Amino acid sequence: MDIGVLLILLLTACISYLIMIYGKILQKRGQFPPGPIPLPIVGNLLQVNTDNIARSLIAISKKYGPVFTVYFGPKPNLVLCGYETIKEALINQAEQFGGRGPYPVFDNYTKDNDVAFSNGEKWKELRRFALQTMRNFGVGKRSIEERIQEENRFLIKEFRKTNKSPFEPTHIICRSVSNVICSVLFGSRFDYEDKVFQTIARSIDDNFKLISSSWGTWYNIYPEIMDYLPGPHKKIMVNHETLRPIFQDIIKTHQETLDPDNPRDYIDVFLTKMEKEKNNPESHFFMETLIMTMHTLLYGGTDTVTTTLKYSILVLMKFPEVAEKIQEEINQVIGPDRSPSTDDRKNMPYTDAVIQELQRFTDITPLSLPHLVTQETQIKGFKIPKDIAVIPVLSSVHYDPTQYEKPDVFNPANFLDQNGCVKRNDALMAFSAGKRICPGEVLARMEIFLFLTTLLQHFTFQPLGNRDDIDLTPTGSGLLNIPHKYKCCAIPL
Repeated sequence: MDIGVLLILLLTACISYLIMIYGKILQKRGQFPPGPIPLPIVGNLLQVNTDNIARSLIAISKKYGPVFTVYFGPKPNLVLCGYETIKEALINQAEQFGGRGPYPVFDNYTKDNDVAFSNGEKWKELRRFALQTMRNFGVGKRSIEERIQEENRFLIKEFRKTNKSPFEPTHIICRSVSNVICSVLFGSRFDYEDKVFQTIARSIDDNFKLISSSWGTWYNIYPEIMDYLPGPHKKIMVNHETLRPIFQDIIKTHQETLDPDNPRDYIDVFLTKMEKEKNNPESHFFMETLIMTMHTLLYGGTDTVTTTLKYSILVLMKFPEVAEKIQEEINQVIGPDRSPSTDDRKNMPYTDAVIQELQRFTDITPLSLPHLVTQETQIKGFKIPKDIAVIPVLSSVHYDPTQYEKPDVFNPANFLDQNGCVKRNDALMAFSAGKRICPGEVLARMEIFLFLTTLLQHFTFQPLGNRDDIDLTPTGSGLLNIPHKYKCCAIPL
């Protein structure tokens, strides 16, 4: 057969296939809430800025309303915008919207074997186990507070070593925060110079930056294609795999010294559970599940708090009058010498309000991890089919003009009443909401308060240039909003 004829036949077959696929997309489109018309292959990607997906989706919602459909590639996604809509879905219909949607940058590694990206009974049992075990090891109690206070002392020493010289705070903060969750998982903290610990912290930090970049977004949309293409996204799986042998070595040491009657940490409790259920064919507790759950708990327990703290320092350098008022409250309630405790928070309304406003304003997680509709339901008058992926745009909650008078302005008064007392505002979903709310929420809240107040108790942070030139625009808007890389000076008080 002539090569030209063969090429024509192949081209005709490809075009026919694309037409058929596109026809099916248009046919199914009528089952979902309205949204922009998708194109073949790319869907609605031409209408979405992959450097700031949340902002693009909020812009689309102005035309189509708070519930609409967008296609990332050929796949439909239900988008939810605004506080009332997201509350209706994640809280009022928590069961229906409680599944976990596909997220290939993690799914392709964890393979449904962890506490964050699994579904069904496996997820429910692993989550219950994780929450109970973390509580047993002090999360939300004084024992974990003492671990954070201990870590704060090491953090302060590291900051003092900078001797008022310019430094980049990310890695120091990351190691301190990571050590807290490490103490729960592994039973002890790491020395900051420990090579294994530096590898853990570097792999996690590097991956969050990659996943939050356009490369991470493209991988989530076209994983089957991106697996075969070169680019920075290839490092994501490399970083994931870097942690496996480290975890395996730690687990092996635990197995050799395990005393089931005296568990030291999360690993010991999990290993004991594995042994008890070794003859149960329905068990979800096996070695791969342990490794992957350690993986996601370490990720979740490290970079979100780290990013919140380093973003907070940047914001407070831009608004030094706010930092000064926090320091005044620290002096009145805690003094210069005693370590801050979680009990102090109730006596520090301004500091509490600032922390909540920092979480709202920096909007660290602009998009919730994807949810999945587990059963047919309705929302805002639309019939929603089972198994459609859901994207709750948390930015649209934190910047909802119906909930905040001037959402684009940093204003701690958003969380203070007229008497200067802390005012609760449910339109703060820094840890998401509903059944998929971050399992480390309690620990993260403790860490942010204790780390930030301890830092401001000992230091004033100064920018290298004019505070008016500080850029608060995030550099990544995928998984996390990440601040621009910056240096500052920590001036001891």
